[in-house]
Amino acid sequence: MTVQLSSELGCFVSSLRYEDIPSEALRFIHYGFADCIAVMIAGRNETPPTLMQAILKPSAVESTVLFRPHKTSAQDAAWINGVAAHVLDYDDVALRGHPSCVLVPAIIAEAEALGAGGKKMMTAYAAGYETWAELVRRDPDQHHTKGWHPTGIFGAIAAAAACASLRGLNAQQATHAICLGASQSAGLMANFGSMTKSYHAGRSAHSGVISARLAHAGFTASPDGIEHPQGFLAAVSPLGNVDLSSPIEAGAKWKLPRSRISIKKYPTCFATHRAIDGILDLLKVHAVRPNQVKKVNASVSRRNTAILRNHSPQTGLAAKFSMEFAMASALIAGRVTLAELTDEFVSRQDVQDLMKRVTVIPDDRMDPNPNANGYAIYDQVTIETVDGRNLAGEQINLVRGGADRPLEQSELWDKFQGCLTAGDFDQDLIKPLFQALMTLEHCSDARALVSQFSATP
Repeated sequence: MTVQLSSELGCFVSSLRYEDIPSEALRFIHYGFADCIAVMIAGRNETPPTLMQAILKPSAVESTVLFRPHKTSAQDAAWINGVAAHVLDYDDVALRGHPSCVLVPAIIAEAEALGAGGKKMMTAYAAGYETWAELVRRDPDQHHTKGWHPTGIFGAIAAAAACASLRGLNAQQATHAICLGASQSAGLMANFGSMTKSYHAGRSAHSGVISARLAHAGFTASPDGIEHPQGFLAAVSPLGNVDLSSPIEAGAKWKLPRSRISIKKYPTCFATHRAIDGILDLLKVHAVRPNQVKKVNASVSRRNTAILRNHSPQTGLAAKFSMEFAMASALIAGRVTLAELTDEFVSRQDVQDLMKRVTVIPDDRMDPNPNANGYAIYDQVTIETVDGRNLAGEQINLVRGGADRPLEQSELWDKFQGCLTAGDFDQDLIKPLFQALMTLEHCSDARALVSQFSATP
């Protein structure tokens, strides 16, 4: 029997309260807000959010854009802020995609418009995250392999659930919002390495805000838009192996404490991170110079080889989806940071030459760890030197910052501080903003929170 998934998700979202959230999940909600706002501010001067502002022409309405002293509608603020949050590809990872860069911009924008407090914002995040997790778990196959960007297809629905929670919609209204969000699901893998990848995140955040607002006003959608034979799950499924019969787990078997977010240490696609950890560790043991390298082999899952589609990138955006670049950057610069993800560094002749010596080897042995969805049993880097040495790195299966090797709060602070500095944020406000986000439940009104920290250049 097909479960009434859409309406049951609507019931979950409408009934969820802050007190229902497991205490062990609260840390990761704090991390999600802090990390997303950090990378959003770091990315606010990039071309995609700048172009979005030029087209949408923000004017003083209800919600703040990019923590700067100008406003627009909540849906457009979510749109622009979501683009900025994902443009550097430095935001957190979970559930096959990037949850926080969709959820946080939608929640912050709508909470500011409503004057909602921190507990409601955290509850909205939990509602969106668990909705996303419920959808992902019902299809064992990888949506990337069909050309879907999971952040775009799941994000619109999750953001709708989050904003439905924030607005206090009843079960029927929340169901309409969720199914309306489902009809706005989109995002193509073909656009990875371009400005459009970050557009997927922003558009999903926008879809969430507008879906909840329309549902609140009486706009309807089919009450079975998720589980219908021509509904969301069937439409996006890579192979049609969709579970439509098992009971809903949202609110019963919480995913936030287990399938939790991974905080990125490097501003590149997460599919490169195990290998970056591996080569940096290898270089600590063997001081190999770029001119000593004959060949580099990077072994990763076949799915991740498909994601890392750019083998000879010429721009910083394209390089984010290139294992060849990640390895070259580690060897030449000794690191992979925002400073290397520039057009100037990527186009350097030594970088271009070294990328040609990198081979990516697909591995079909899948990691059984549920938090390593789509990854190989391990990733490994080996270096062959011109003098005949074969240097093998460790077999990496727990990435730094990953769900099973999470960053400490001090490490998150280091990233937060670096991102806000890169985004020209007022240095005197960085620590207070971090502290406010790490104690978000004590915020009485999002308007006061945002206004306190938005008077920056």
